[in-house]
Amino acid sequence: MQVVSDLERYRAEAQQIVQEVFSAMLGRQIEPATAAWSPARDQLTSVLYFAGEWKGAVLLECAPGQAFAWTARLMGIEQPSCMDEDVRDALGELTNMVAGNLKSVLRPGAVLSMPSVVEGSDYTLRICGGNIVSRLAFRDGATLFWLALVEMDNQRSN
Repeated sequence: MQVVSDLERYRAEAQQIVQEVFSAMLGRQIEPATAAWSPARDQLTSVLYFAGEWKGAVLLECAPGQAFAWTARLMGIEQPSCMDEDVRDALGELTNMVAGNLKSVLRPGAVLSMPSVVEGSDYTLRICGGNIVSRLAFRDGATLFWLALVEMDNQRSN
């Protein structure tokens, strides 16, 4: 018998949460997209971990240009032209807002870590003991970004 993960059951809720966060925080109307994910050579990944009754992670993956535009909108500043602390903070805050709202649809008792931001070219991020159970594509204007939902292996036995 196949076990369906919490995150897969809540796919529609996750899409709605991302749309609501981007609307409220950035004034952006984003739409779910159907696109095959492939790792970009130059991308940013913000990750936030869940611990407690439910263990997993949320990854927000985007192009640097998107993160620069989001930073300007979120902070009301001129758009950065390179990675800096403002961009890291803005990307971390967006991930934190999405994960905080997802927390309400997961098992009670989950706690959140501080966000981490990975930047660079041609990197791989591996969550030890975790499996990507869902990767949701979104379109912000003409540009795609992804939300990956990761569940830790030990959840399968619950």
